[in-house]
Amino acid sequence: MAYKSWRSSKLERLGSSIFAEVAAWKEEAARGGMTVIDLGIGSPDSPPTEAVRKALSEAVLKTDRYAYPSSQGSLAFRQQAARWMDWRFGVTVDPQDEIVTLMGSQDGLAHLALALCDAGDQVVVPDPGYPIYSAALALAGVEPILLPLRAENGFMPDLDAVPVPVWENVKFVLLGYPANPITATADASFFEKMVALAKQHGFLLVHDLAYSEMGFDGVKSMSVLQIDGAKDVAVEFHSLSKSFNMAGCRIGFLVGNSTAVGALRELKANIDYGVFGAVQEAGIVALEEGMSGSMEPVGKLYEQRRDRFIEALAAEGWHIEKPKATMFVWAPLPQMDWSLEDGATWDSRRISREMLIRVGVAVIPGDAFGSEGEGFVRIALVEEESKLLEAARRIGAFIRGEQI
Repeated sequence: MAYKSWRSSKLERLGSSIFAEVAAWKEEAARGGMTVIDLGIGSPDSPPTEAVRKALSEAVLKTDRYAYPSSQGSLAFRQQAARWMDWRFGVTVDPQDEIVTLMGSQDGLAHLALALCDAGDQVVVPDPGYPIYSAALALAGVEPILLPLRAENGFMPDLDAVPVPVWENVKFVLLGYPANPITATADASFFEKMVALAKQHGFLLVHDLAYSEMGFDGVKSMSVLQIDGAKDVAVEFHSLSKSFNMAGCRIGFLVGNSTAVGALRELKANIDYGVFGAVQEAGIVALEEGMSGSMEPVGKLYEQRRDRFIEALAAEGWHIEKPKATMFVWAPLPQMDWSLEDGATWDSRRISREMLIRVGVAVIPGDAFGSEGEGFVRIALVEEESKLLEAARRIGAFIRGEQI
């Protein structure tokens, strides 16, 4: 008997998981005796503060924390998120209707198109962009319209080059600044233009602000909701993963337009039971520490790492412009001093693989984030300074074709 296919054709549209592919390269390097320095996945290497860990541990011991939590999140956490939005951005939001709690922002990014779109709708996403942006559209049966982000434009979209019919037909436009992987930042004039476009053409503006607290050199990232009238046409994702070192806890929130927030809340009410209550209690403490100033801002640590790492790479002959934000370096491919035996060209994937196998430094090839990412690699600053300096030394040896 011939069995039916037990694998959705939608999975073909997701592309290969680059992180699984890099994991296989790491295993290959380890089998060759290499000690790997992993600068691939952007997972913070520091824990949450002691106060956050204490709040989590105490909440876990409470016997009433093991019933199903609300899928929209506790009112206490949503109220704290609203206070934080007011403190950080001067934005007033209603915790009842304009915030929904998420299992990290990726939870919301993965499900938003399912909540807002019908099959065949169109959505604008950046290229290069965080992989879930396009993957979520594939799962929802939505057509992606790719918005190129290129170095010659400072990795900002050329909005004037987008035909009017595109703006007229899309359901929502998704952008994120500071951006992963490209590390670019945006100013108020950009957001004002995007909000005006959204109002003119009737689409929803979705802003991913996962890296809001990781600005360098005095850069202070802004919320799209700071623009007058933005709540009429915009929502914004926030995450405690990077800003408060709570990546493994899985907590974040969507805030903004009540209709769009309500649609995601309604969908989630049918597919999950929300964030564990103990994690929400820890999140409340984290946000409170952020507002009180009792915790060291994470941006300071990553700025110091950025400076030392970029300087060390320059000493090895790889000169890269310093990013203004995020925990990443978006690096143009280095000029290699040697050639591959098979005569292949040095594209982003080949450089990433060979660097890992030969010198044990893991980075992510730029093409994993879209076709416009070719010619770059993304490097995560997620190791302590001594390891970053060792990684720079190894990378220099790799560029020169030397053994380590």
